[in-house]
Amino acid sequence: MKHRLFTILAIVVAALISGEVFAQKMPERRLVRKGNRQYERGDYDSSIDNYSRALQHDPQSFEAKFNTANVQFRKAFVDSLQMDAKMVEKAEKTLRKLAQDSTRTDCERADVAYNLGNSLFVQQKFKEALTCYRDAMRLNPEDKEAKYNYALTKEMLKQQQDQNQDQNQDNQQDKQDQQNKEDKEDKQDQQEKQEKQNQQQPNEQQISEQEQQAMLEAIQAQEDKTQEKLKEKQGVIIRGGKNW
Repeated sequence: MKHRLFTILAIVVAALISGEVFAQKMPERRLVRKGNRQYERGDYDSSIDNYSRALQHDPQSFEAKFNTANVQFRKAFVDSLQMDAKMVEKAEKTLRKLAQDSTRTDCERADVAYNLGNSLFVQQKFKEALTCYRDAMRLNPEDKEAKYNYALTKEMLKQQQDQNQDQNQDNQQDKQDQQNKEDKEDKQDQQEKQEKQNQQQPNEQQISEQEQQAMLEAIQAQEDKTQEKLKEKQGVIIRGGKNW
């Protein structure tokens, strides 16, 4: 019994020693677990700091990268009144890089695709989100949440396309209405110019007639003076030939 007790104690001590050595050899795991605890408490800044420190020890740590994206996404909705678009874009960028890692298991890749779909959905990138949810279902056919989000996104995409179509039609109608308005204004301007010209034309004709009458009178007066001078000269007649 004593020997057995000693053996058990030796095993426990050996396990504790091996665990300490393991933590020293893989500090990124310790930092990831610490970041997870801070994430659960809502201390997002501290958690993301620990994930960053974990990536310094192991730049390929899937857990640190994946959880970093989760924190970035969660931080985008700390203010319930407004989404932090830049933080969502950071989460999307992180998840896109993870999605390119083909060495991960199907379950891990499905989680990445699902979360990437969520980051795209809140940005109303419904077509891309639909593809991500489809990938998540393909990698994990039992994922009910991915199936639900896929159906919801499909409906949202249809509504978005209908709204865009209606908006395009409204824009076309607005352009047509604006063109009709401009054509009507141009037509009115032309009519006003024509009416103004018509009103000015009689005055121009009247002035022209007055000028013509004045010219005729001036010519007549000059003609009268010329005739008078001719009559005066008729009193002295010089005949041709010699007067002897």
